[in-house]
Amino acid sequence: MDDLLKTLRISGAGMKVQGARLRVISQNIANADSLPQDANGKPYRRKMITFENELDRSIGLDTVRVHRVRPDMSGFGKRYDPTHPASDSEGYVLVPNVNRLIELTDMREAQRSYEANLSVIKSSKNMLASTIDVLR
Repeated sequence: MDDLLKTLRISGAGMKVQGARLRVISQNIANADSLPQDANGKPYRRKMITFENELDRSIGLDTVRVHRVRPDMSGFGKRYDPTHPASDSEGYVLVPNVNRLIELTDMREAQRSYEANLSVIKSSKNMLASTIDVLR
């Protein structure tokens, strides 16, 4: 029974970090077209999330947690738009370093990880219910 409770805690931690990952990805997609407002401004910079193991003392095992959300320091793209207020002397505007295809791929991976953890929780819950029924 103790092992089932540990499994629930580990999977719950996994769901929590994948939920955070989905929020970061959603922010990136929502801001993929956010341009600077003036020539000195910068466009939206993609965010990346990292995880780390953390000892959960109550179960004596490592679980996963969000380590940090940090900016992706890769270069911005450029788009020719001489009428935009943020265009440079050559008519180019900096655009966010967000690639929607990468974001959608990451989103699908995070969604599958979330669903896998949810499936483990459902299976553990069913095993726990079966164990309780046997003990009655």
